[in-house]
Amino acid sequence: MGAKRKIEVFSAGCPACDETVKLIRDNSCSSCDVTIHDVRAEVVQKRMKSLGIKSVPAVVIDGKLAECCSGRGPDLAQLKAAGLGKP
Repeated sequence: MGAKRKIEVFSAGCPACDETVKLIRDNSCSSCDVTIHDVRAEVVQKRMKSLGIKSVPAVVIDGKLAECCSGRGPDLAQLKAAGLGKP
């Protein structure tokens, strides 16, 4: 048997995160080593920062943030365009 693929799910325990955890668990195989991280833990927050995770849920496969999970998070320019900071 080949090496295991390391799958990490970063979750805050919210309904959207729970759906992602279920999605990953339901679709993983015997070659997948799935770990669920609670983002409320300080050590997990440090790992998130090192991986560039800006929002949850997020999935990391073999140490790389999945494309579907990158580039998310608040964007100040877009928020201001939507009215943030304007009377």
